[in-house]
Amino acid sequence: MKKKELTSREDVYELVATFYTKVRGDKVLGPIFNGIITDWEHHLQHLTDFWSNQLFIERGTYKGNPIAVHQEVDNYTNNTINELHFGIWINHWFATLDELFEGDNANIAKNRARNMGTNIHLHIFQARNKEN
Repeated sequence: MKKKELTSREDVYELVATFYTKVRGDKVLGPIFNGIITDWEHHLQHLTDFWSNQLFIERGTYKGNPIAVHQEVDNYTNNTINELHFGIWINHWFATLDELFEGDNANIAKNRARNMGTNIHLHIFQARNKEN
C-alpha cells in the first residue's frame, strides 16, 4: 500500500479505525478497551474529533477530558495501568502511522501521542496518590 500524507478528517478516521483494530486484538490492551467501550463507532468518531482537533485545529469538534477518562480506565482496572500499557499503545500508534502515512502531520501525530501518553501516565499516578 502506498503511503499518503495525513491531511483530512477522513485520513484521521482511517488512522483511528486501523489503530483501534490493533488495540482491540492486543492481548494486553484488548480486554481493557473491549470491556469498557460498548459503542465502537461512537468511540471512533469521538477519537477522530480529538485527533482532527490535534492535527488541524478543528475547534469545537472534540468535547472531553482525556485525563479524567483515563483515570476512570485505571479505576476500572483496579489501578493496574502502567508503563507497559502505554508502551504497547504508543507502539501500535506508531506502527499504524508508519503503515499508512508519511509527512509532517504523521510526525506531529507521533509527537503529540508521545507527549499525551506521558502526561496521562503522570496524571494517573498523581490521582492514585491523592486517593491514598
